[in-house]
Amino acid sequence: MFDAIVVGSGISGGWVAKELTEKGLKVLVLERGPNIEHITDYKDGLMPWEQENGGRVPEDEVARDYAVQSTVYPFSSANKNFWVNDRESPYSTPEGKPFTWYRGFHLGGRSLMWGRMSLRWSDLDFAANKKDGHGSDWPIRYADLAPWYDHVEAFAGVSGSHEGLSQLPDGDFLKPMGLNDVEADFKKKIEAKFPGRTVIPPRVANLTEVRDVQAELGRGPCQFRSQCHNGCSYGAYFSSLSATLPAARKTGNLTVITNAIVQSVIHDPVTNRVTGVRVLDAKTRKGSTYQGKMVFLNASTIPTAQILLASTNAAFPNGLANSSGMVGRNLMDHVGGAFAVGMYPGFADRYYRGRRPQANMIPRYRNVDTQEDYLRGFGLGAMAFRANWQMTSMMPIGIGAAAKERMRKPGPWMIFVGGGAEMLPNPDNRVTLHPTRKDAWGMPIPHIECSHGDNDRKLVAAAQADAEAMLTAAGVPIMGKGKGPSNPGSTIHEMGTAHMGTDPKTSVLNGYSQAHDVPNLFITDGAAMASSATQNPSLTYMALSARAAHYAVEFLKAGKIL
Repeated sequence: MFDAIVVGSGISGGWVAKELTEKGLKVLVLERGPNIEHITDYKDGLMPWEQENGGRVPEDEVARDYAVQSTVYPFSSANKNFWVNDRESPYSTPEGKPFTWYRGFHLGGRSLMWGRMSLRWSDLDFAANKKDGHGSDWPIRYADLAPWYDHVEAFAGVSGSHEGLSQLPDGDFLKPMGLNDVEADFKKKIEAKFPGRTVIPPRVANLTEVRDVQAELGRGPCQFRSQCHNGCSYGAYFSSLSATLPAARKTGNLTVITNAIVQSVIHDPVTNRVTGVRVLDAKTRKGSTYQGKMVFLNASTIPTAQILLASTNAAFPNGLANSSGMVGRNLMDHVGGAFAVGMYPGFADRYYRGRRPQANMIPRYRNVDTQEDYLRGFGLGAMAFRANWQMTSMMPIGIGAAAKERMRKPGPWMIFVGGGAEMLPNPDNRVTLHPTRKDAWGMPIPHIECSHGDNDRKLVAAAQADAEAMLTAAGVPIMGKGKGPSNPGSTIHEMGTAHMGTDPKTSVLNGYSQAHDVPNLFITDGAAMASSATQNPSLTYMALSARAAHYAVEFLKAGKIL
């Protein structure tokens, strides 16, 4: 019998494990995928030209096993083991409603592949549902989460600049990453031309300096190689493998089992408590059960809904903790597809050193102090860079020795502006279990139905117009631009499906990430989100996880969840 069972080892599951073990609880972490050893199993030491097949995966293998995963930008022969085999783990969508689902089933989950943008939400975000009537009112506000943002930033290490923006609260930052000369020029022009718009360094979980709490875990500073998607042997970016799981192991209270596919959560209808989980060994196909005093579901947004929907009994015939009927509903993702790119004039005598691992930010500026003819907002990113030999090779540079010599020189300056918009909660965007199809382990596959609404499309159109206007104002001829919303799922920020709310009749979780229906069941991954905001959500997952773990221990001590 464990004090707690945590399903999933990614960003949120790692935080739950750390917090609970450090408070003395015996914790079992179940990961459905294989073990990944920090450092040993990374190929970040290989330069692109040293990777097998130059980083390319054979076409027949892609077609057979990675039809979806291969379309994500960092997918390569160096990290294909981080991405799910689509053939073994399929999902379905209605005809004409594609959903692009990028997944990582392995120890550490997508904390090994995430973009590391770590942004606080504000009361503008937490109050939005109540203000405009879309989605459930969040049972918390910024003040409830602010100390937990402090807590996770201090441990994870987030670099950034203090800007005093109400819509993007400042935090406990390491020194910021710098802008290059073209980005600094772009910032000057945009802020002069468009009052209220600011271009700021990224707030990113890459260590620009190392504090004692990170040094104790052997983490080192960012080397600016931009090899993050292959794992980081320096531990310079935050992941479960570099930070939270090692901290949990130090307590002696952690047990980790990999290749353990959780099929369902066991619920006792007499006591109305969960008592454990049913697990299938991914290799042997042997079934087993594990018992725990409480269960945290951190399998990620869609798998968490999948597990809840598969956990049925007489008390919950439609899925565990689903008296509201909201499990699986209100699936959200940020709306991508808005961008503009062009060749920046001048600065041919300037260059930069290193490869910053994220774009600069243009935080939300629409619907902050005034109201447009659409709801919510969007955020943009901006990055300037010298074109490399691959881009130069596509330009008219001739042939022979002279062409090769020109390709050895930096190309012209390019600048990219693009970003994502908030997607409104919509109960018709949902996850269900397919009635007949099963995966390689005999489990019903998720059926995902998700599409953009009118407001989502208005936001993307506005973001597209603004991206183009900013490049034009900076004197940049536009060479490429977005053509409308990208597929839902493509920004890899799935949220909703078991959201928090004040009313048990219309939501799944309370303000402590605790199921309304079952007191010893907690959910702190993306499923818990009641809205999507414009900011990347991972830092909020971390803060919610740390906060929920703290209260779960208090509730356990007080006998409130047994």
